[in-house]
Amino acid sequence: MPPKRARPSATKTDEEADQPKIRADALAPTLDLARQIHSQLVNGEIPRMRLPLRTKQNIAFQSREGVWKLGKALGTRSARKLDGALMLLRTFYLVDFINEMSRDRKTSTLRELYYISEGWEEGKFHSEDESNLLIEDLEVMCERLREEFRLHPEENGASVIGDLTIRERNRKGIVKKINCRDDVGDGGYSLPFNVEKEKIDFVGTNAKFVIAIECGGMFDRLAENGFDEEQNAVLIHLKGQPARSTRRFLKRMTEELKLPVVVFTDGDPWSFRIFASVAFGAIKTAHLSNYLATPSAEFLGVTASDIENYELPSDRLTDQDIRALQAELTDPRFATSEWRAEIELMLKNGKKAEQQSLAKYGLNYVTEHYLPDKLREMGVL
Repeated sequence: MPPKRARPSATKTDEEADQPKIRADALAPTLDLARQIHSQLVNGEIPRMRLPLRTKQNIAFQSREGVWKLGKALGTRSARKLDGALMLLRTFYLVDFINEMSRDRKTSTLRELYYISEGWEEGKFHSEDESNLLIEDLEVMCERLREEFRLHPEENGASVIGDLTIRERNRKGIVKKINCRDDVGDGGYSLPFNVEKEKIDFVGTNAKFVIAIECGGMFDRLAENGFDEEQNAVLIHLKGQPARSTRRFLKRMTEELKLPVVVFTDGDPWSFRIFASVAFGAIKTAHLSNYLATPSAEFLGVTASDIENYELPSDRLTDQDIRALQAELTDPRFATSEWRAEIELMLKNGKKAEQQSLAKYGLNYVTEHYLPDKLREMGVL
């Protein structure tokens, strides 16, 4: 048996836990930006801002840390030209909106922000992609998460089932203690868009590891079969490409609860990239790799070898699949000999398979044989 892991315990009284937790410094950088521009205008200067360039040329994979990182190259956003002036105008409409939400204790979805801008006259966004990119720029400039700006996507994060006890502060400021196995329904505990400590606090767990699962059907299978109880695991449904809150939650679990994370996906190039986004981050969110990436996460399957060894029902690779696999052969996130061998085997055999193809051997096979065998090989069990 592996050594028993240390578990955090509640060190705060209920009265202390009920006190509002507000990040006093979260909005300070946005106000600093406004002061800089105001000072330039007062001095008769053309307004300008400096920000790190978010281009492929300024993003590199840091082998030592195992994540994508932004480089040190900077660009200037200036009102010297009309396009630059409009971007500055939108930036400070956005800063004003963020601070207004904070004062009113409101939040906004990214979609709502796009429509809010219709009232900004010349500063309105022409597309939702444009507003999303500006939010990412503000994250880079202010070194804050958009969640701290009270902005979030339409969808919430993962579903969680397992012996994990948390304290969550609800929208009324009331703190509730929730066990993600005993106090939830069949769908599990649904992660909110903000999973930082002021919203969710870990109380404790008896779990040995976390298994992050791509597909809802497989998540339900493991839950129905009682895999979380039998193996002392926390099950997390990634819901396909995982939301930022899901990746942040996984990182917090490894750092604060010292739980290993294994990722269980379909056996295809797109699912490999789901794993990579969890473990190493993505180019799009390279400015947040320290917050979102979990480099210690391990890929469990389905691998190309599994398709052969377990004789799984499979589909032929499409031309798009083949191009994606070939691109992964030059992707630094898949640079190990093990990954290269699996990708080359998949290309050679021309096959891909879903997680649920394991049902070929019955509804209990995945929890009684496949997962325990692989987890023992990995040293997790």
